[in-house]
Amino acid sequence: MPAACPQPIEPIERASRDEIAALQTRRLKQTLAHAYANVATTRKKFDAAGVHPDDLKTLDDLARFPFTTKQDLRDNYPYGMFAVPMRDIVRIHASSGTTGKQTVVGYTKNDIDMWAGIMARSLCAAGAGPDDIVQVAHAYGLFTGGFGVHYGAERLGCTVIPMGGGQTAKQVQLIRDFKPTMIVATPSYALNIADEFVRQGIDPASSSLRIGCFGAEPWSEGMRSEIQTRLGIDAMDLYGLSEVIGPGVACECIEAKDGPVIWEDHFYPEIIDPQTGALLPDGETGELVFTSLTKEALPIIRYRTRDLARLLPPTARSFRRMSKVTGRSDDMLIIRGVNVFPGHIEELILKQPQLSGHYLLEVFREGPLDQMEVLAEVKPEFAHASSEVKAGTARDLQHEIKGWLGVTTRVRLLDPGHLPRPEGKAKRVIDKRKP
Repeated sequence: MPAACPQPIEPIERASRDEIAALQTRRLKQTLAHAYANVATTRKKFDAAGVHPDDLKTLDDLARFPFTTKQDLRDNYPYGMFAVPMRDIVRIHASSGTTGKQTVVGYTKNDIDMWAGIMARSLCAAGAGPDDIVQVAHAYGLFTGGFGVHYGAERLGCTVIPMGGGQTAKQVQLIRDFKPTMIVATPSYALNIADEFVRQGIDPASSSLRIGCFGAEPWSEGMRSEIQTRLGIDAMDLYGLSEVIGPGVACECIEAKDGPVIWEDHFYPEIIDPQTGALLPDGETGELVFTSLTKEALPIIRYRTRDLARLLPPTARSFRRMSKVTGRSDDMLIIRGVNVFPGHIEELILKQPQLSGHYLLEVFREGPLDQMEVLAEVKPEFAHASSEVKAGTARDLQHEIKGWLGVTTRVRLLDPGHLPRPEGKAKRVIDKRKP
């Protein structure tokens, strides 16, 4: 029997679709009017597109309004997209800013309260309750992960261990000493923690952990299986991004484990064609777009996330679900005319029983042709396998990649510990091609 949420769920999570649509329409009208009145960039974009907040009569009318992009936030760095005066801003977070300026997000007191509420709802859906001890292994600071999870866990009544990211040996020590029942981290870092258990001669599955919530980077079903097997836990998918709120935009329900449920009373989702911007029907893969429905400081209108996924019908809750993010439209690699996403390679790596979830893709050019080499670590129990066995595994992976993706790659297998161990989001691709 599947596990059940230990806490009573909110009435809105059992509402009819008509009730949800009526709530969304009312809140969407308020959000559009709030953004138009208080954000100069939004007002200019609406005017240029020939639309006004009063033009929204039904949810379908949202497609007439212009998108917001990460570049809009960068162009208005740091506070130009805020819809309230700075005296009403109680907290600021920002993205990592790995390409260009950081994207800055602000929160009013009501925004922080809403965020804590939806994170508490997310953790509850994932199977946590007041009796749980939650170890937060996300970074605290400008990154939204640590504080977002922390406040939600406290709102739910959990005991929180605010460990933050990094110090993997200490993470393991705290798990052994403090006996947390839930951990929240990036999926790649969860594997690092499992590796550290093994390094210390301890079976990772023997710990007190029973649930993990993982997000902040795309991860495959193969990665989920690897984490669950190694750590002996239920691994749940937690989705969010700072521009929309932070973690807690959507989370899987432990009853179903069939894709994150989008909290549609606060965030309205759409799927578009990433090339044309045209709206796609539910069930088709495209780029996720979100409009906030209840944010005060930074109302976000049709924000292009660049995350590729599908919208799915409701199951465990009345809200729609999203599929796992298969990749990002700006992470797509084109190798000799073939579109390749790191997540596709990850799935094929984890189908090989000898290989772990630690991998890196190196892309380079030899003469006029693009080449890709897949660097993948073997699991510790296969570290001493013969060179013939490892060569066979490399050939099998190379064959799988060619068969599924239609691109010939080189495969190099490494012993455990040879690839960098991220303490936050994993870097999966090194592109050595010159622009």
